[in-house]
Formats: sequence, structure tokens, C-alpha cells
Amino acid sequence: MRLALRTLNPGLSVICAGLMLVGDGGPSSVLALGANVICNRMPGLAPRQRAFCRSRPDAMIAIGLGAQLGLEECRYHFQASRWNCTALGQRTLFGQELKVGSRETAFSHAVLSAGVAYSVTDACSRGHLTDCGCDRSRRGNHDRVPGWRWGGCSADVAHGITFSGDFVDAREVRRDAHTLMNLHNNLVGRKVLEKQMRPECRCHGVSGSCSLRTCWVTLPSFRAVGFALKAKYQAAVPVEAVRSRRQLRPTFLRVSAAAPAHRKPADTDLVYVEPSPSYCEEDSATGSAGTRGRLCNHTAAPQPGSCELLCCGRGSSPFRYVRRWQCRCRFRWCCHVACGTCSEGADAHACN
Repeated sequence: MRLALRTLNPGLSVICAGLMLVGDGGPSSVLALGANVICNRMPGLAPRQRAFCRSRPDAMIAIGLGAQLGLEECRYHFQASRWNCTALGQRTLFGQELKVGSRETAFSHAVLSAGVAYSVTDACSRGHLTDCGCDRSRRGNHDRVPGWRWGGCSADVAHGITFSGDFVDAREVRRDAHTLMNLHNNLVGRKVLEKQMRPECRCHGVSGSCSLRTCWVTLPSFRAVGFALKAKYQAAVPVEAVRSRRQLRPTFLRVSAAAPAHRKPADTDLVYVEPSPSYCEEDSATGSAGTRGRLCNHTAAPQPGSCELLCCGRGSSPFRYVRRWQCRCRFRWCCHVACGTCSEGADAHACN
């Protein structure tokens, strides 16, 4: 197993480096290193997560790859926005925790939770984890619909969702409005993944008659999950924490009085408790990296990615750079491809 560590965040690099120390032996190699050594070196884990890591070090690769998957999806959807998920990839396995209860925090929690569930489910299907595999409940004939049966290897998304809930939710230990919000949005991310699962079928029969179909359930592309969560981000619901009569701490969320209906939010709604900051200036408390130095599109219209939107009224500065790429590639006998290098000057703008 060889991974490009430079593309991974520091927490995942610790696990992968541990694997490389002992070769390519798979999960047993992780255990050979000693769970305490690996888990103690991983930055950013909550105490309950560190205990989880010690008990299941073989699963930490899947968890880390799931967090990376969620981060990359977040950056894809917000690449042209003032907040572009930059802070989420810093220092720790799950990045910097956002301290504001904004829409962006809601999306980041949901997509990371979904990413972990997705990666663990995929690892189970591939036989990379010891305590899971294919979904055993989807085996044999389906009585209500003649002519087809469950077969193949259905992805055990229920196991992945449970696993993600146990690990990701373990970060939320304080009983306050932010905790209730984060737990709710973590669950939304997992529910969206579950809803995106799709069946695949293969036909059997004489001369392609398809008299019998064998079907199994597969994971969607994670991009489909990301688009579903982005739609929920745009329709996110403002909520407020409510204390019970017997307890001083918040116990549940309800839709804010400013919203049309004063009720509990649906378990499929992303929710937030605070308005989003502008993200124009660097602020570690909000998870904002600021927009100074961001490349922008020098257009007149205030559209996503435009200098007018990204630069927050500070203006932008033009600069010229040289773009290089491989070109004139030819196959050489035998057996390699030789390429030249092409270049051209290009103009761009960056926010002041």
C-alpha cells in the first residue's frame, strides 16, 4: 500500500506512515505497530475518538480517507465562494473545528460525516476491514417481485452509518446549542448517503430474455451525495436551542421564531444557530482564511468567483504568470511516452 502523503492531511499521514514502516501487510501491520503509538500521534482527536482508535486501529485508514473525501467534496462545491473550506484541511484529521454555528459549519459536519460512512462502507465491501463485508440481509429471492433476487455484494451502508455515528459524534461532548446542531447535521449527512444508495442488476435468461435479474445495492458517486448536501445547505433552517423545565442545559432544537413555523426541524434538514460571517478577513474563530490573495474572475457581474464578490470591496490586482503543461506526447518503441513542455503567458487577478 503506497499513498502520496503530501496529498493527505497530517492525521491521516501519521497512519499511512505507520503502515509503510512495516510494509504492505494490511490491517495486521497497523496492529503490529501498537495502537497506542499510532493513536497518540494523531492530532485533533477527542478523548473518546482516541479510545475508539486504540480499539479499532485497522479502521482508521478508512476513517481518514473518508474525512479527506468529505474535505475534497466541500472544496469542490465552495471553490468560488468566500468560504472555500480551506481551514478544514489544516493540522488535524478532521481539520480545524469551526466555532460558529453557521450554514457552512452545518455543511462541513454533514459532508465529513457522510464521507466517513461512505469510506467505511466501501472498505467493508472490498474486504479491507475485519468485522464487516457485504450486506447479508440482501441475499436470496425477493418474494414480492417474481423474476429477480438479491445477489452479488450489496454495500452494507447500515454498518458504515453506525460506524460513522460512533466515531464522528464522539467529538460532541459539551451539551450546548452547537453540540445539538452538530449532532443533527452529522446525522443528516449519513441519511443523505443512505437515501442515495442505488440498486444495480444483471440479467439472466436464454437469448438475453432477462427472465431473471440478480440485483445488489451499490454506493453512489460521492459527488451525488455532495450535490444533495449542497441543496440542503442552500435551504438550511435557522434553529434555537430549548431547555427543558427540569434541566438547565439545552435538550433539543426547534425552528427559530423568525422562521415560518415554530417546530422541531425535520431530521433531513441542515440547521444552523448563527448567521454566517462575511469570511472576508482571516479569523481562526470562524474558520475564515480570508480572501486576500485569492484568484478571482475579473468580470463586471457579481457572480460566484468574481473579483467583486470575493474581494469584499478591496479591489484586485492584475498579474501575469506562465502556464506550463505537457504536450507533443509520442509513444517511443519500446516502451514509454515522451512529451515536450509547452507554455504560454496568462493574465489573472488576485484579491487585495
